[in-house]
Amino acid sequence: MLELKGISFSAEDENKEVEILNDINLKIDDRFVAVTGPNGSGKSTLAKIIAGILTPTEGRILLDGEDITDRSITERANMGISFAFQQPVRFKGITVKELLSIAAGRAATMTEICEMLSEVGLCARDYVNREVNASLSGGELKRIEIAMIMARRTKVSIFDEPEAGIDLWSFQNLIRVFEKMHEEIKGSILIISHQERILNIADQIILMANGRIQKVGNKDEVMPELLGCGQPCRTLTDKM
Repeated sequence: MLELKGISFSAEDENKEVEILNDINLKIDDRFVAVTGPNGSGKSTLAKIIAGILTPTEGRILLDGEDITDRSITERANMGISFAFQQPVRFKGITVKELLSIAAGRAATMTEICEMLSEVGLCARDYVNREVNASLSGGELKRIEIAMIMARRTKVSIFDEPEAGIDLWSFQNLIRVFEKMHEEIKGSILIISHQERILNIADQIILMANGRIQKVGNKDEVMPELLGCGQPCRTLTDKM
């Protein structure tokens, strides 16, 4: 279980401190959790704090009861936290096959790599020996990154707006991938998303606005508020 206690985060902007997160308290132990809210609500910042990319100004983070607040991103990865960036990282000199083997923690067989790539709609023959660099499109990189997270099978898998840069056909398959992960992976999947189709398959939805949690619940509890709770939520629903 992942637990956040009193998480706040401020950053300097034009020589003044700007509060981005304020007193976030959460327990995440459901299999599929979606974090949503209007732009600027603090969703991506929260995800990066959980992954260890950012350090909270205040508060503590616990993973299965162990305080990981001061653990580095590498230590958290080794403890079972994965993070997929909104804009995937490019790795010059590393092939897709090598990257997926690193993610799996062993030398994956060609059959396994073909299965991983097929899951995200890529033909292994065309991609297995390609470098993860500028020759790949943003959508291709996104799908390879999702395959990498699937290969890791971690306690907590975090996806920051996985639909970004994905075409309609790929997005439909992306939903199927998350549904399969939901069925097969025992850990929690945490997705930052505006997409109603992703919210509809989540066990738990966390609605954020202005750096605070507005509501936590299942889709029947959160969606009515999400669709009719005033200007911040109208901003969100415009994106769906």
